[in-house]
Amino acid sequence: MNKLDVVTFGEAMAMFVADSPGDLAEVSQFTRRLAGAETNVAIGLARLGLRSGWASRVGKDAFGQFIQAKLRSEKVNIDSVTTDERNPTGFQLKSRVEAGDPQVQYFRKRSAASFMGTEALGRDYFLSARHLHMTGIPLGISENTRAFAAEALNLMKQAGRTVSFDPNLRPSLWASREEMISVTNAFAFKCDWVLPGIEEAELLTGTRNVKAIAEFYLQHGVKLVVIKLGAEGAYYCSRTEEGAVPGFKVDNVIDTVGAGDGFSVGLISGLLLGYGVADSVVRGNAIGAMAVQTYGDHEGYPEEASLTSFIKQHLKGARCS
Repeated sequence: MNKLDVVTFGEAMAMFVADSPGDLAEVSQFTRRLAGAETNVAIGLARLGLRSGWASRVGKDAFGQFIQAKLRSEKVNIDSVTTDERNPTGFQLKSRVEAGDPQVQYFRKRSAASFMGTEALGRDYFLSARHLHMTGIPLGISENTRAFAAEALNLMKQAGRTVSFDPNLRPSLWASREEMISVTNAFAFKCDWVLPGIEEAELLTGTRNVKAIAEFYLQHGVKLVVIKLGAEGAYYCSRTEEGAVPGFKVDNVIDTVGAGDGFSVGLISGLLLGYGVADSVVRGNAIGAMAVQTYGDHEGYPEEASLTSFIKQHLKGARCS
């Protein structure tokens, strides 16, 4: 098997996006797309020319086939995806909005992915990658997926690989807010790069002060904290440097879902390609801005040439490092 640059894992779902604005109960026509925070990142990285892989479990059904076909078409390696003979692939409904965040309803209980336990972890597959990206979503899906996440994280850390972590909080998956905070932070403390949004960072740390948030994670061993500030950009801090990078002005925000994953794509790709932290944050801000201008979770993610052009156009040649 060819070596990977980045491996990730989690649950993917078929997503039915309303063709017209309005309450989901009243919409009659939908367009099928792919949804999943980790698949968003894998697709985004592949479009930028990195070798990305995604591990998961899908049902033996049309949705599972659709997910795999879509990822193959995006050049994402799925050699570690298994098929569940008994449990289905999850799906979701998503409204179309003209402003603000869309309404989303999930149908994922007892999905195939929720039964992905440690026995499904392909050690050689993960170790073929130089970096692991994970989110907090599998931590809340089931005990099986949380155990898988712990095993994957420990495996990669012990092998000296870098690990990035986006909390991507989904309160509806958890029994309590306290459990969500405790478990999510326990995983975050073991990772190298932690990438929360400001709202979830406040929930996880009890403060909205970006320097205090960064220090909270740095003192637990995290090497780099990058806090997403939405349209304002992002703040980053490590033991040796800190700074704030402004966001890119966007006139037409169509769909905000997937912007945070797009930020992860830009940051991770930049750091793995040897860019400095500030320039990597610029890449993250840029992809986030590009993502919100299209419908779909990852449809706006660029190839490298388009990303470079977007940054140059908006920064007018100015450098941020």
